[in-house]
Amino acid sequence: MTNMRLAVITGSVREGRFGPHVTRWFAGQAGTHGLFDVDVIDLADTPLPAVLPATPEELAAVHERPADLRRLAGRLADADAFVVVTPEYNHSYPASLKNAIDWHFTEWQAKPVALISYGGFGGGLRAAEHLRQVFAELHAVTVRNTISFDNHWTRFDGEGKLIEPEGPDGAAKALLDQLGWWSGALREARRATPYQV
Repeated sequence: MTNMRLAVITGSVREGRFGPHVTRWFAGQAGTHGLFDVDVIDLADTPLPAVLPATPEELAAVHERPADLRRLAGRLADADAFVVVTPEYNHSYPASLKNAIDWHFTEWQAKPVALISYGGFGGGLRAAEHLRQVFAELHAVTVRNTISFDNHWTRFDGEGKLIEPEGPDGAAKALLDQLGWWSGALREARRATPYQV
């Protein structure tokens, strides 16, 4: 069986954001895990328009979008699974992430999503739990395990490396094992019977 394709998405585009450090660490874990080919997607690299098309049909017309937006849609469509790295802003996830989710519909369907959050004392868990509701509406499956970094600025050094990696590295392996099971099961299901909404 060929490796599954995992898209690791950095959800924040805020100046001075911390997300790329978390994404880089997790992408490294995923790369050595063995089940996945990893595609790192930074939403700051492809700003999406704030105004959405008027109808679902127009939204689905990917071929009519500018080239950079078509490429992003293609990368999401090619993924067998997703890991979303999100901060918690004002008790939820950032607008940039919601916009990226809303610009795409079929790309998420019948695929697993794992959530990694970071923030203050709560570690961004409210953002992660809000995302579960959104992905359920899009016919995606969020896996049970999450990774959360409370007071994230104390967990990584000045170069963006984990200070005490043993716990997070173990959590990453458990999450990837779980994501691997769901990725394989859902990929086979999509191949056997195309998903219909």
